[in-house]
Amino acid sequence: MNYIHPEAKLHPTVTVGAFSCIYDDVEIGEGTIIDNNVTIYGGTRIGKNCHIYAGAVIGGDPQDLKFKGEKTYAIIGDNTVIREFATIHRGTASKGKTIVGNNCLIMAYCHVAHDCLLHDHIIMSNATQLAGEVVVDDWAIIGGGSLVHQFSHIGAHVMIQGGSKVNKDIPPYVIVAREPITYCGINSVGLNRRAFTKEQIAAIQDTYRLIYMSGLNVSQALEQIEKTLPQSLERDLILDFVKGSPRGIVRGYN
Repeated sequence: MNYIHPEAKLHPTVTVGAFSCIYDDVEIGEGTIIDNNVTIYGGTRIGKNCHIYAGAVIGGDPQDLKFKGEKTYAIIGDNTVIREFATIHRGTASKGKTIVGNNCLIMAYCHVAHDCLLHDHIIMSNATQLAGEVVVDDWAIIGGGSLVHQFSHIGAHVMIQGGSKVNKDIPPYVIVAREPITYCGINSVGLNRRAFTKEQIAAIQDTYRLIYMSGLNVSQALEQIEKTLPQSLERDLILDFVKGSPRGIVRGYN
């Protein structure tokens, strides 16, 4: 037996397993599967062809003492998989919504806190924990058991080693690992898999050589990049990310 509030809006093709609870003000799209013992609270929006596995809790109240019961949302895109006992909380007055994008995989025991923004094609491995207002860009992969500090920004096509403590912003296209967390090169395997050209990968490598291997500080390196490297989408994405990082980016290796 399950409980579905009469005013919840479920597409006729949605399936709901035993002992799941779906509350008022929930919308679930075509073809989505809700397994047994799932709890979906009000303010949740789930897209098409998602799969929510047993024990997951979506749309719970934020764990934020500033939250006063205001109307907020948890929004899940299309084709996203949320595995066993993952938790995704609604937003607060700060952003008003927590968002997990399309084609994401949120593995077992992960936590996505209030007001996080996860873009598309993201993988969060088992037991990864995101604090409030974290932003994760497209195609990032976060290794299992990682802890991500509030307000951190993880760039596109990043690979983060399992068990990492992320307390700085992680710029696009890189691998980070070690303790404390450190830049360990570019994510060339991931970029090749996603059909980046040799020229694009070379432009990324040249940019990071100046940031991390030139002996320049970050401000000096950015100036050199703009002066000496030809403009490209990849170069400019890195520049914009680093310039827009109030926390500062992860350090380089020694």
